[in-house]
Amino acid sequence: MHVLVTGGAGYIGSHACKALKKEGYVPVAYDNLATGWQDAVKFGPFEHGDVLDRERLDEVFRNYQPLAVMHFAALSQVGEAMQKPGQYWRNNVVGSLNLIEAAVAAGCLDFVFSSTCATYGDQDNVLLDEQTEQKPLNAYGASKLAVEDMLRDFEVAHGLRSVIFRYFNVAGADPEVEVGEFHRPESHLIPLLLEAIDGKRPALTVFGNDYDTPDGTCIRDYVHVCDIVDAHVLGLNWLRSGCGSRVFNLGSGSGFSVREVISCSHLVTNREVPVVEGPRREGDCAKLVSGSQRAIEELNWAPRRSDLTTMITDAWRWHQRGHYEK
Repeated sequence: MHVLVTGGAGYIGSHACKALKKEGYVPVAYDNLATGWQDAVKFGPFEHGDVLDRERLDEVFRNYQPLAVMHFAALSQVGEAMQKPGQYWRNNVVGSLNLIEAAVAAGCLDFVFSSTCATYGDQDNVLLDEQTEQKPLNAYGASKLAVEDMLRDFEVAHGLRSVIFRYFNVAGADPEVEVGEFHRPESHLIPLLLEAIDGKRPALTVFGNDYDTPDGTCIRDYVHVCDIVDAHVLGLNWLRSGCGSRVFNLGSGSGFSVREVISCSHLVTNREVPVVEGPRREGDCAKLVSGSQRAIEELNWAPRRSDLTTMITDAWRWHQRGHYEK
């Protein structure tokens, strides 16, 4: 009942390991700790390694003989991807190719892939679903799309079955505060906002206040990390029950503006949010929202914790608890 979880020491991967353990699996966290934290590995064995190291991957597959792979390991910063595309193509594509070939060689043919709605590019005011044209604008989205194509080719050639999840802004933390979100440097809105509330940074910068939205700030779709990993476990069970390869979008179906997130954070924490106004960032769209009706209907998935108050409450509880140490 081993499941190999690449990126298992990271934000989403560590929550996935907890969900897998609860479901009766034994998650094997495979991580190079470049952005992950060994303190986050609490629910199964840890194997230090890089997806670029094929020999190490083969060794781990031999030792554990996993029944499936859950692949989270990736570089994921859009700004960095614009500046250093080679790193993203190498890590995300070559690393994924190593992993897929190692899985096929080991006879491990069920594969759950953490993709992204960045494969769709910036399509303003469109409810994105699985049929929306994919036209990524940077090496991050393009590299994830390349892995999606790779998985389809390996299915034709080797019978590899995959469930692919595309989702937007993951937020929140484990409600039992065992694992949470901790990036260095931090780039996500809610932890940045909580750091500003807590005095760990001078203020939160709002990038643009003149968008064509009700309050002038960007609207994005936020999904609770626990809902995201619940979908991944459902996707694993989908494959193990004999269902075929499938792509699913994951989103709340409704977006929240930056000012709505700020207002809700004030209510949750009962503290003022220091804010400074900044210019628009190049490439930011007014509204990006992901539809997830297919996951709801076919996987019986439900975003149970993805209301804004719950996501910020869980994130704030984690923020107050402390953080990982290397």
